[in-house]
Amino acid sequence: MDLDWQFMRHALGAFGWGLWLTLYISFAGIVCALGVGFGVALGLYFKGFYSPLLACYVQIARNTPLLIQLFFLYYGLNQIGLSLSAKACAILGLGFLGGGYMAQSFLLGLKALPKVQLESALSLGLSRLQALRYVLFPQSLAICLPSLGANVIFLLKESSVVSAIALVDVMFVAKDLIGIYYKTNEALVLLVLSYLVVLLPLSGLFVALEKYYKRRVC
Repeated sequence: MDLDWQFMRHALGAFGWGLWLTLYISFAGIVCALGVGFGVALGLYFKGFYSPLLACYVQIARNTPLLIQLFFLYYGLNQIGLSLSAKACAILGLGFLGGGYMAQSFLLGLKALPKVQLESALSLGLSRLQALRYVLFPQSLAICLPSLGANVIFLLKESSVVSAIALVDVMFVAKDLIGIYYKTNEALVLLVLSYLVVLLPLSGLFVALEKYYKRRVC
């Protein structure tokens, strides 16, 4: 496969800006997803009266495509007078989708611990919040960390669909260059490299983090 290296060098700047936007949206969306997921997991674990609503949210988030969620946020809400920017919709969409996956990961980590640990902590006079902070969370994190890492990488890859609402991410840049210059191979190679340069170190970081954390906690 012959590649136009000169074209690829000139296209690096456009891909750099697209990659920056991808990382910005992904980071903000993942932070939202972690916060939402942890809160939902706690609600499901402690089984409050709102647990059925939280369980319903998890099912909706996990079983609807991100593209549909983005269209609802960007186009649907606009029909009722609530207009959000494309960036805000992308972040909210990733947070909504990721929240369901993160909640399941956190919940599985908490449920993997024997119930007697919570009961013992409460019997010693700790509040539920203290029991969670000092007893349950450190141990459950060691269990669910691999799943959380997989979810982070999944959400970063899912961010590729935000180009559907006119955000100039790396996917948008690749499609734009293909449409203008017909440099399909070159654009796709740069697109793959853009994701690999982020995902490979991130994957290695989570593997190292899992090993380190298990040595400290387990």
